[in-house]
Amino acid sequence: MWRVIGHPKAVALLERSLDGKHLSHAYLFVGPRHVGKTTLATDLAQALNCDGPDRPCGACSPCTRIAAGKHPDVHIIGLGPDKKTEVSIDQIRDMQQAAALPPFEGKYKVFIIDDTESLSLEAANSLLKTLEEALPQQVYILLATAENLVLPTIISRCQRIQLHPVPHATIARTLVERYDIPKDHAEALAHMSKGCPGWAINAAQKGALVEERSDRLSSLIEAIKADTEGRFAYAAELAQEFTKNRRYGDEILALWLDWWRDLLLVKGGDAQSITNIDYHSTLLEQAARCSLLQIKEFVRRLVEARGMLRQNINTRLMLETLMLGMPKA
Repeated sequence: MWRVIGHPKAVALLERSLDGKHLSHAYLFVGPRHVGKTTLATDLAQALNCDGPDRPCGACSPCTRIAAGKHPDVHIIGLGPDKKTEVSIDQIRDMQQAAALPPFEGKYKVFIIDDTESLSLEAANSLLKTLEEALPQQVYILLATAENLVLPTIISRCQRIQLHPVPHATIARTLVERYDIPKDHAEALAHMSKGCPGWAINAAQKGALVEERSDRLSSLIEAIKADTEGRFAYAAELAQEFTKNRRYGDEILALWLDWWRDLLLVKGGDAQSITNIDYHSTLLEQAARCSLLQIKEFVRRLVEARGMLRQNINTRLMLETLMLGMPKA
């Protein structure tokens, strides 16, 4: 049973590849964070090593151990929880050492490389060589949020699978059926998730995630109302965090982008499509104080800033520039 929520086309493609004739030695799963890339990669690792008649069965020993992260032939490489800024060459070398050995007990050795866009240049070139020399019974699954930051030569050696945001109705139904979440709460979380079921599931199980989102939005709302001094103080505070953890910075700017996109929708008369439905009244008030041109211009600036954050830039200067250009509402 494939546990991934949504993505029927991707699942159908991978099911067809399991006969071995169409199996690629390397896949690239592309999509926003929490959209299901890791779950789909784990599902594929299970299917490749499953002992059941319908792969992945989810119940045999290989499937359960892979799901628990305890199978010796399935390896996950990525930034992890320690706030590193890049996947290092040492991590790729460790992977290569493991790849030099045949499967220990499974049918395939599977290497899941998360945060592929965060590979250092040296690590990326080393991975490229590994992909070019992949052995039988090895499958590499690369996961990327920002595909434009992945080496084109790496992309060209993978079968690319795009994972699009999942319809919110599908996410809400899954929360109700699999996790016994009340329907109204499931609907709200599905809207907030922006089509990313992983976020909705985490939010349903960890109330702190919703509280964290509320705190971040409250800071943004205060900054929109603040004077220049207050905005610069907020920019300085954020810059310190952005420098330590670029992923946190990307999450903040993505949250801002969702907010200003919602303002654009409200201004255009499409309030039913907003993400932050729990802030509907606040969005209405702010949209009334801004022109459509101001909102569109600031959305453009946010998109540019998010792209610049992935480069070696002065984050404080970038944030201060954003603060100066943000319409006051």
